[in-house]
Amino acid sequence: MSTSSAGTSTPATAPALATTGSTGILGGYVAGMLADAGVAQRLLVRDPSRAPELPASTVLPFAYSDREASLRALNGVETLFMVSAAENAERLAEHRAFIDAARDAGVRHVVYTSFVGAAPDATFTLARDHFHTEEHLKQSGMAFTFLRDNLYLDFMDAMVGEDGVIRGPAGDGRAAIVARFDVARVAAAILRDPAQHDGITYELTGPEALTMTEVAAILTAHRGTPVRFHDETVDEAYASRRKWDAPQWQYDAWVSTYTAIAAGELKRVTDDVEKVTGTAPLSLQQFLER
Repeated sequence: MSTSSAGTSTPATAPALATTGSTGILGGYVAGMLADAGVAQRLLVRDPSRAPELPASTVLPFAYSDREASLRALNGVETLFMVSAAENAERLAEHRAFIDAARDAGVRHVVYTSFVGAAPDATFTLARDHFHTEEHLKQSGMAFTFLRDNLYLDFMDAMVGEDGVIRGPAGDGRAAIVARFDVARVAAAILRDPAQHDGITYELTGPEALTMTEVAAILTAHRGTPVRFHDETVDEAYASRRKWDAPQWQYDAWVSTYTAIAAGELKRVTDDVEKVTGTAPLSLQQFLER
């Protein structure tokens, strides 16, 4: 049975492992896997009423940018699973503030969900934020493990428009797309024995690198209705996304998802999922069959 604390201090009996993101898909998978394994944990959430009810869990309110709430929630934590914050213009600042709070609260090890190819000049614009978050963690003095995820298999179906077309400037580039479930399996394994993964960056991919044309073919077979890929120009990609009212950074992120594929920055296939968990990751076909 879970307990909830919204007070000014952390319960003395609170577990030394904290997980963020348990109200979302990835974090929810991780928290559930840890609970199934009998691991006690703190569930750090914005809204305690939305936290999953898990055995041996303590629910604590926090926000990445709320230093005082973060300090309370992290007091006594040794290992922290940090799911990257929701995409927004201030995400990097939120990450840095939370990392500083974790350091000051005495956290020893942070496992962070990053993105493949994280670099200051990455084509995918949001991968730049991940790079700077990684650097801030390295400089914090805390132990760290980075999970650099590829694109998620979970999103492929949602990329198809109402007309059955996937649109974007991906060319014939390939992406080694991975299931969130497999990323969660890796995270849960690491959190159960973090010392074995200190200082390691894992590049989490599926078992194959697919072009968007191949993705469309697999989706066609699964749906039973035609799906095709239209290779837009960059200008066309921006124009087609203007139908949604969004800030410029969001348009840049949407379009650069595809240009990063075209640039070959997402094509590398690794065995890191199997290396950590002992089980191979799902392919797109296997994911859809599940």
